[in-house]
Amino acid sequence: MADEDSDDEDEPAVTLGDGDPVEGAPLARVSARLMYGIERSAVIEREGETTVRTPDGPQELAAVLEDVDVPYFATRQEFESTTREAIGTGPVPTTEE
Repeated sequence: MADEDSDDEDEPAVTLGDGDPVEGAPLARVSARLMYGIERSAVIEREGETTVRTPDGPQELAAVLEDVDVPYFATRQEFESTTREAIGTGPVPTTEE
């Protein structure tokens, strides 16, 4: 019976596509690298050049944060929700051949 269980573990839980990887990092990955509370300017200094995935395609985080009026993020949730308001929500475009 143990052999049957190990076969299931070799397969991914979600079927992955064969297309090119999506450019940019997920916002959650970027926000996990920061310590909170943090000033918006410190986020730009540390992660501003990082390309994040958005519904409009990949964008540098510094460009996204230009549209944000919040000077200080007390929590990770505040950073993510504020940034998502600026970039929008929806599917991230992929390139298909």
